[in-house]
Amino acid sequence: MSFDTDVLISGAGAAGLTLAIDLARRGISFRLIEQNTQPFSGSRGKGIQPRTMEIFEDLGIVDRMAAAGGPYPPLCQYRPDGTHKMSLLTEADVFPTAAEPYAAPLMLPQFATEAVMRERLSELGHHPHFGTRLTGFEQDAHGVTARIEQDGGEQVIRARFLVGTDGGRSFVRHALAIDFPGEALDVRAIVADVRLEGLDRSVWHRFQFSSPAMQVMICPLAGTDLFQIQAPVALDGEVDLSPAGLTALIEDRTGRGDITVRSVSWSSVYTMSARLADRYRIGRVFLAGDAGHVHPPTGGQGLNTSVQDAYNLGWKLASVLAGAPEALLDSYEAERRPIALDMLALSTRLLGEAKQGTMRRDREARQIDLGYRGFSLSAPGSAAGKMQAGDRAPDAACRGQAGQPTRLFTVFQGTHWTLLGYQPHDRPSAIAGVRIVTVGAGHELVDDRGHIAEVYGVEPGQWVLVRPDGYIAGIFSSDGLEPQLSRYFAQVLPITPRRYARMGVPQD
Repeated sequence: MSFDTDVLISGAGAAGLTLAIDLARRGISFRLIEQNTQPFSGSRGKGIQPRTMEIFEDLGIVDRMAAAGGPYPPLCQYRPDGTHKMSLLTEADVFPTAAEPYAAPLMLPQFATEAVMRERLSELGHHPHFGTRLTGFEQDAHGVTARIEQDGGEQVIRARFLVGTDGGRSFVRHALAIDFPGEALDVRAIVADVRLEGLDRSVWHRFQFSSPAMQVMICPLAGTDLFQIQAPVALDGEVDLSPAGLTALIEDRTGRGDITVRSVSWSSVYTMSARLADRYRIGRVFLAGDAGHVHPPTGGQGLNTSVQDAYNLGWKLASVLAGAPEALLDSYEAERRPIALDMLALSTRLLGEAKQGTMRRDREARQIDLGYRGFSLSAPGSAAGKMQAGDRAPDAACRGQAGQPTRLFTVFQGTHWTLLGYQPHDRPSAIAGVRIVTVGAGHELVDDRGHIAEVYGVEPGQWVLVRPDGYIAGIFSSDGLEPQLSRYFAQVLPITPRRYARMGVPQD
């Protein structure tokens, strides 16, 4: 059967770009389309959480992201009596550790985040097709037949899978008739990227924080000469988003006539809601990112959750396309939908706190502790110690046997699985797609400062299996290791003749 591409991705925002980069580095054919004629130019999402920074390291773009953005400034909250209060958005004692190399969120406007991602995609030989709209599709047991419109003409594309990363108004979700239940949060707000005079760039300015309906927040956008204005507005009626209109709004809410908006580069009026798709998949069609969940912007959770959706889906699609059982794809919705449900609850709670004047972001918002304990890809019977199957695999500083300093994240980086043996007695046979790395005297890695033993809590002879997306699949003892691995890999890796033999399956 002839296919034009393996995966058609509809929507070239953060989720679509993440999926495209991941598939590109795996050598999977795809086409990334976007109905808008040019890239998104606003800063709707501006916070990159530490867990997403780890993903960006794996994708080869974390340093570019950090260079393009900067840390969050302290928050300056102005009181009606003219005094003000200074505070930090995160706890004062947040700092990197060997296990968690990225401690605090990075501020980077969404348009800059996506620009870095498009650059990375170009390096891998691909680009989004802008001005290309998905107009319809049908699926069968083997693939998806999609109709796309470009330059006034229609084209039919045959793909093995379709992924809708096309935002909160997702055409793909509507076409699948997937319900999108939730609630309106009775908050309408503006967001605008502007150039203005009268405020310094060293703090995030917040006025009227004791009066939720009259608040206005003005944040310097790191890496740019812009400020982002955020403010609640009436639930209906026109809003003047011109420079004069925004200047008047600021003066009305701050009582200050010395703040002047000179130009507006992007603006939006939106009504907040919290909604979660009933399903993330029907057959060979998937939803990822805002197509599956929408939420208030509080806490900087949305873009990060969208990136992580795509990062979870990418390696699974690639493995199935290479011959792994299609049942592996069931784990995408099973793992990601509960994460989104929790994220909606967190964003909604933080919205309520913001109305009352609290803007603090705790560890939960940084997404480091999210995981998949108890789900189907967490190997049953794994050793239960400090770390468990389904947990994020921590980083750890160590040394290569040749003397060079390195880290576990460097070992994990790439498209492979990692099997990490701690002071093992022997070494299992090579497995296609799995990097086997051993730790200890006379082995590849030296745990010279004890970080690996400390953070993983492993005993000599134990093996840690790490998924391509940086989560622990299982912790095994040396006894019966190869049969345990064969049973596990049967559900996630393509079957090869050598693995058939190892599993006792007769060959023709």
